[in-house]
Amino acid sequence: MTTLADLQVSSLGPSRHDSPLGSYVAGRKTNEYYVSEDDRVLYDDTISLLEQRGEPVERWPSFEPGGPRARIFHDPATTHVGVVTCGGLCPGLNDVIRAVTLELYTHYGVTRVTGFRNGYAGLVPELGFEPVTLTPGLVGSINERGGTILGTSRGAQDPAVIVDRLVELEVDALIVIGGDGSMHGAHRIVEEIADRGLEIGVVGIPKTIDNDIPHIGQSFGFATAFAEAAKAITAAHVEAESAENGVGLVKVMGRHAGFIACYSALANHDADFVLIPEVPFSIDGENGLLRSLARRVREHGSAVIVLAEGAGQEHVRATGKSDASGNSRLGDIATIVREAIEDDFRERGEPLTLKFLEPGYGIRAVPADASDSVYCARLAQVAVHAAMAGRTDMVVGRRRHRFVHVPIPLVIERRHSVSPDGDLWLSVLESTAQPLDMS
Repeated sequence: MTTLADLQVSSLGPSRHDSPLGSYVAGRKTNEYYVSEDDRVLYDDTISLLEQRGEPVERWPSFEPGGPRARIFHDPATTHVGVVTCGGLCPGLNDVIRAVTLELYTHYGVTRVTGFRNGYAGLVPELGFEPVTLTPGLVGSINERGGTILGTSRGAQDPAVIVDRLVELEVDALIVIGGDGSMHGAHRIVEEIADRGLEIGVVGIPKTIDNDIPHIGQSFGFATAFAEAAKAITAAHVEAESAENGVGLVKVMGRHAGFIACYSALANHDADFVLIPEVPFSIDGENGLLRSLARRVREHGSAVIVLAEGAGQEHVRATGKSDASGNSRLGDIATIVREAIEDDFRERGEPLTLKFLEPGYGIRAVPADASDSVYCARLAQVAVHAAMAGRTDMVVGRRRHRFVHVPIPLVIERRHSVSPDGDLWLSVLESTAQPLDMS
């Protein structure tokens, strides 16, 4: 059970400088703009959960709120901030880079902002990736295109070498934009910094297109991703219903979590089956995929299946391989499902028109939609406020519409996933009318 101690955020030390943001609150009630250091955002959101704890108010688990502080740790006139993007592509990366740069220059007066190229590899001099000086002019319109102007990579680098580079360049704060593996790396960098007694902060902006980082609400890029996936589902539905015994099969991202599959299916209600990693399914059997699909096609003339890439791995031979980030390479469940459907219809002597769509990498590369762009900008601003206030070993996120600081150790201890007993999966079952139990 998460405790108050788990949610405490590390700091480089007491605040030493008045925030330059004071000019923005002239004539206003400053307590309505600045975040109080004494305020907290509750972890539990219902009375029943709080009652179960049986603890006094001062011991209730709570997050440190995100936002600007009246006093900050770093002197903006001498502060040097580094920015790095790691892991796979995700809509909104350029939006975050842009917003971080603009917030530092325009509001804090920080004029030394360095982008490190190709992930953590850009902090290893021997690899030859020269840093990029980030300025308002350089980042002005990068939010209009997908990808990241800094480049990215997977794989760990030696934290000692990275800290040597930060010290060499006199970096005071490093903002890491990345997913689970990137945050593991960020935490190792923090540990190396702490071992040396240095005053360098590390603040994360969590990025995962699968939305599988816990405690942060929703990761940036996710809304754009499931909106794009929903378009593929609509196309599959049109193809399927336009053919005799048409079946549309759409493979979407989701190695360990089925959020994209669930949300994209709910976005248009065109899916008849949603298969995700968290909920096992059988291919054969009375309630298995093949018989359920045959009944649906017989009754409605067509069907659409949404398949998360990590679903049904029990039906696939393990590859025994890993990617550069150490993630196990998944077996190809889509091929297994396609061949099983084709064999089943053939054996029953029924015609089949099967259309397979895999929009994955096309989704990763698109620019963020308007909603995600706003979210990226606000996350970036909160991250800059935290970095300038001297916070470290933490990520920013939005939990129930409040921006909060979350310790990195807490977000890397497990993955966020779809609960088979939760309201999201129940909504999917209501939408698809697929069997409650397909195992």
